[in-house]
Amino acid sequence: MRTPLLLFFACLLAVAAPAQAASVAEVEIVGLDEEMTENVRVSLSAVDAIGRQVPPRRIEYLVRVAEEETREALAPFGYYSPEISIQRSGRGDDIALTITVDPGEPVRVRHADIAIVGEGGKDRYLKRDLARFKPAQGEVFDHATYEKSKLRITHRLAERGYFDADFASRRVEVTRADNAADIDLAWTSGARYDMGPTTFEQSPEAIIRESLLRKLLYWNEGEYYHQGRLDRLRKSLVRLDYFSQIDIQPLPGEAVNKRVPVQVTLKPAKRTIYTVGLSYGSESGAGVSLGLERRYVNDRGHKALAQLDYAENLKSLTLQYRIPAFAWLDGWYTFSLKATDEMSKYIDDRRVEFVAARSGEINQHLNAVVSLHALRERWYFQVADDGGALAEPDYRYASLLYPQLRGEYIDVDDRLFPTRGIGGSLRLAGAVEGAGSDASFGQVQARATWFKGLGERNRLIVRGEIGHTFVDLLTDLPPSLRFYAGGDRSIRGYEFREVGPSIAIDGGERYSTGARNLVTASVEFERYFNPTWGGAVFVDGGDAFNGSTPDWHVGVGIGVRYRSPVGPIKFDIARGLDDPNSPFTIGLSIGADF
Repeated sequence: MRTPLLLFFACLLAVAAPAQAASVAEVEIVGLDEEMTENVRVSLSAVDAIGRQVPPRRIEYLVRVAEEETREALAPFGYYSPEISIQRSGRGDDIALTITVDPGEPVRVRHADIAIVGEGGKDRYLKRDLARFKPAQGEVFDHATYEKSKLRITHRLAERGYFDADFASRRVEVTRADNAADIDLAWTSGARYDMGPTTFEQSPEAIIRESLLRKLLYWNEGEYYHQGRLDRLRKSLVRLDYFSQIDIQPLPGEAVNKRVPVQVTLKPAKRTIYTVGLSYGSESGAGVSLGLERRYVNDRGHKALAQLDYAENLKSLTLQYRIPAFAWLDGWYTFSLKATDEMSKYIDDRRVEFVAARSGEINQHLNAVVSLHALRERWYFQVADDGGALAEPDYRYASLLYPQLRGEYIDVDDRLFPTRGIGGSLRLAGAVEGAGSDASFGQVQARATWFKGLGERNRLIVRGEIGHTFVDLLTDLPPSLRFYAGGDRSIRGYEFREVGPSIAIDGGERYSTGARNLVTASVEFERYFNPTWGGAVFVDGGDAFNGSTPDWHVGVGIGVRYRSPVGPIKFDIARGLDDPNSPFTIGLSIGADF
């Protein structure tokens, strides 16, 4: 009688005991592109259970709902009728799921009725936005693309002053049997608002007189409202560097007679900046730099700067004073005085230069600087006598008074790290003998850089530079106005100023004396392995020369790139190809190309 009783209790315990837990070891998705695969993966409950012990009933549920979750994850891409098969495999407690998907035919836009009703419907810029609405008729109905286009027009209505705009209709009907989507989307724009009064508030204290700030307003009260006007004001205030915080707010809720008031709140920046730095250059040697800048000298917005660079072979002192110039174009009147003393085994050069300049922004891409230069320079190139010893110094002097025009054009997608666009500069200068100058000369120099993104992580950079000097005798022109080539910002693989006309001292060692003409070119390819680190290969070439034909020098190299908040940091190793015994050069540069 005891044996049947024991069997009864054993069966009861077996039924009451919980089933053995299992886990999802892997979920594989087959048949979709990368973007759709990722969206399906993040939508699957089974993926969340990978590596976790769950009851068998939970496993069955995860397998059962995987098909519907996959179907819902594909709908935003326009695929509403996919064929989905789920295979379950594995041994023991580890379960593997393979989800095979045939997305089928996508749903395409059959009809698209998209409009702006009211005054905004006549706005030519909004008409252009409507014409560019995606997805267009016949295209796959991608939800993300549709929402992005809808949001863009909503934002554009606000940017252009249609603050009362709202949706009149927003409906999308999807007919799965026909793989078709019909879009019915419309806004009512209401009336367009105008620019109202602008109020400036400087807190905790006013440092710049308001009359100066108002010169940055290039609109009049009553003109049409556009967010771009406020963006340009913000850009101008940032460039002034007077304020640490800039907040510009339109207040449509306080508009009177459809005129939107604008509130500008400014917090003063630190008035004085002190800088200390260490430096080293192959020509200048080790050095230290000390700087003092007054962001605003007075409430008229004047600025002052003093900079001392003291190195073994190169010393300079710069004093600069700037006055805002907004009456014609955003810019500055700048007055600067710079004294330089360069003393090495190659050259003894001392110069003092005074510059008076007027800078201005022509448009969003073009800036120009017109300047007048007064230069006094004394120089001597070290030469050897017939016996090989250094000859006695024979100093030359030059006094030049000359105007200069420099234009800079930049049209790129990102100034810190361009992947598309072009930038460059053009410089013209010249003097006439007897008009404050010891000699006549004319000089032109042009530079250009082209950027091309190749995929998400590759970048092609092509650079070029050309220069020419019109002068009877190059020896009449001081070294600071001659052309040189070589170095990490010129022809990599050659030392600084190594390429070009030269003379020899100390047993044949040569150094450059500068040239009339300059031509350089560079092709560089960068590959980034993650968002911050990458590598580069490059070929540079060019020459500084006096004749009609350059003696082309070529250098090749590789480099490491790091994308920092202040621009790329570049470390290059290069070698010139003209001399089999040419040494490798190392270059380091920090900062943006522009």
